[in-house]
Amino acid sequence: MDVKPFTFDASEWVPNNPELPVLIYNAPIPDGGFERLFARHGWTGIWTNGVFTYQHYHSGAHEVLGVASGTATLLIGGPGGREFAVKAGSCLILPAGTGHQNLGSSADFQVVGAYPPRQHADILTSAATQETVARIKGLRLPDTDPVQGPSGSLTKLWRESTTA
Repeated sequence: MDVKPFTFDASEWVPNNPELPVLIYNAPIPDGGFERLFARHGWTGIWTNGVFTYQHYHSGAHEVLGVASGTATLLIGGPGGREFAVKAGSCLILPAGTGHQNLGSSADFQVVGAYPPRQHADILTSAATQETVARIKGLRLPDTDPVQGPSGSLTKLWRESTTA
């Protein structure tokens, strides 16, 4: 499975994550597969919808977004971040603090989202306070990769990032 890490510095008012890379997985996942995959690997709060058309980030949860259908251009990393073209089967793992926004999508664009257990996504659209940054830095790392399980790319790359 092709997994690419991307790191983002703070961008205007979006803090991004100072230590953990965004992970983008490109592998075809069968229809309906993201829900089962995320649940099997212990990720919770599973939902299906789109991605907001305004820039936002979460301080209380890491988030996985699996593209269930359609295509979109997502701006990751806040204003001045990087645009990514995603399609059905694409999957992004966004560490807490990472800005994201839908810049445009097909009519059938839908993502399946989820969070590690006991983490809850707030929706922040303004500059991070010192408390917000501390909450992001102190958030527990997931025990499993939502796509590959306990020994997946997330567990390896994120643990390496925090011990470097």
